Amino acid sequence: MPDFQNLQLDLRDGIATLSVNRPDKLNALNAQTIRDLAAAVRHVAETPEIQGVILTGVGEKAFVAGADIAELSTMGPVDGVEVSRLGQRVFREIELSRKPVIAAVNGFALGGGCELALACHLRIASENAKFGLPEVKLGIIPGYGGTLRLPRIVGKGRALELILTGEMIDATEAHRIGLVNRVVPQAELLDEARKLMSTILRNGPVALGLAIECTTRGLEMSIDDGLALESNLFGLLSATEDMHEGMTAFLEKRKAEFKNK
Repeated sequence: MPDFQNLQLDLRDGIATLSVNRPDKLNALNAQTIRDLAAAVRHVAETPEIQGVILTGVGEKAFVAGADIAELSTMGPVDGVEVSRLGQRVFREIELSRKPVIAAVNGFALGGGCELALACHLRIASENAKFGLPEVKLGIIPGYGGTLRLPRIVGKGRALELILTGEMIDATEAHRIGLVNRVVPQAELLDEARKLMSTILRNGPVALGLAIECTTRGLEMSIDDGLALESNLFGLLSATEDMHEGMTAFLEKRKAEFKNK
């Protein structure tokens, strides 16, 4: 396992819980934390025992309260491009992970923290969670994919309202506009995330990975190209052992025993 400085990793029953661990800084994303996330994404992809990931923050105040402003304040133009592209690369790897990733948002998810949650496949929020992209208040724009992912999730109008005002919304409003899938009491957040992940992981793992890929890539394509991708992946799954096991189990009225093959 990688030697993380600002992340904690716990693996139980095939589910890895990754926790950003800078509670004294409200789990703000500095360069080291981004590098830790990059190493964690690679570790997840390369570890067969990990079937799904829950991403959260240490403490009860913040998921990730944003980027580390002390670091950002010193950047020049070239630094700014590199800072943005590093975060974009890592968040894109999360988005394209073939293993499902659920963000368990346990408090502030602002700026880069909101963008990190947006890169996850599903989002569950505690009742005290707050979301926002306040970058314009600092004279910058979201740089880790927020201007692209937020409108794809909540629509252009709502996304621009959040981006242009820089204002926060609470968990109830985030749920209403479709930014989060569920809102639960904070004490139940991780249990609810594990329960949802367990439900997901009962299904065929190859199919889960290709469903994520098809949905994510399809949103970036024309309808005709997306349909072609869907049919190709549908056909590819027809050659897997898991497809035959899943259909045989259904016909035999028993639980499928998937082998990720």
